[in-house]
Amino acid sequence: MEEALWDPTTRYDPDHMDKVLAEGFVEFGRSGRIWDRHDVVSSPLEPFRATLPLPDYTVRFITNDVALATYRSEVHAEDGIVSANRSSLWRRTADGWQLEFHQGTPVQP
Repeated sequence: MEEALWDPTTRYDPDHMDKVLAEGFVEFGRSGRIWDRHDVVSSPLEPFRATLPLPDYTVRFITNDVALATYRSEVHAEDGIVSANRSSLWRRTADGWQLEFHQGTPVQP
């Protein structure tokens, strides 16, 4: 599910994102911007290419219904690779797993 957020075909699919993001979703982006659910679901298509599978991907269960995913993102840009340390907090609901919180922290080249 985390990797689907790094695939433009699912990242910019409003139906998919509507299902995946929790009602109170918040993201602290790599840029420092704070995003809410509406911001992400309604964001316009901006093609990108990320390294998949996600480097250094790990999942730690906080409880049976809450998981913390951590990894490094690598987005291929014209001037090189832009990297960030990432963390996502997922919660299991009656409808499946939903993303509650995400944070990106820049990694110096």
